[in-house]
Amino acid sequence: MQAYDTHCHLGFHGAPGAEQEHARALQAGVVAMLTVGTDASSSARARELGRLPGVRWSAGLHPNDARRFAAEWPAVAALARSPGCAAIGETGLDTYRDRTPLDQQQAALHAHLELANELGLPVILHCREAFAPLFAVLQQAPPRSGVMHCFSGGLDEARRALDLGLCVSFAGPLTYPKNDALRAVARFVPDAALLVETDAPFLPPQAFRGQRNEPAFVVHTLQALADARGISLEAAAELTSGNALRLFG
Repeated sequence: MQAYDTHCHLGFHGAPGAEQEHARALQAGVVAMLTVGTDASSSARARELGRLPGVRWSAGLHPNDARRFAAEWPAVAALARSPGCAAIGETGLDTYRDRTPLDQQQAALHAHLELANELGLPVILHCREAFAPLFAVLQQAPPRSGVMHCFSGGLDEARRALDLGLCVSFAGPLTYPKNDALRAVARFVPDAALLVETDAPFLPPQAFRGQRNEPAFVVHTLQALADARGISLEAAAELTSGNALRLFG
């Protein structure tokens, strides 16, 4: 089995142990992973970790930090234009927290979308309790390709994402016992649009609730996806890894 964790934050906020987490992922059969930037410094760290086997990286500014756009964006954009960048983001909208006004988040999102289209790169979209305003922006400025990361919506939101040509990525919440609605979405999404991720160090799967998440644990989300779709773990890994390779390389 060869799995691809399409969204993690290795060494998040300078935490030690990124190399050890990477080694444990390889031992678990997670042979590829995308480590995602959330600001200029984490995007630079992501680029540095791209030296590890199987690691791709992205550059972006998280919507909760979009108030720092003027200070952060020149460095983020320069990193995105450097060799090896696999995606733009994460970006998107988040109304769950009130750290950044929505209009500032929307302006940052537009900048990410323009940059992604300019460079021909996929965009990584964060959405938390903001599907309506996010889809409004994406209808105005549709990305060439991208992913709804850590999908938390229902069937209607999944349909809208798919209509925009986006992939849908499932994280640890797919394993939570009461999350039948999300498993219904996992059954609905077509084969060609399915991805899995950890969002490590956040949102560990059920078997590791209360612990720091890491890329090795994506196998648990893969198993939940396989169970929901009535396929083997190996088939789920092959399917999602193939989609990830087409999207991110």
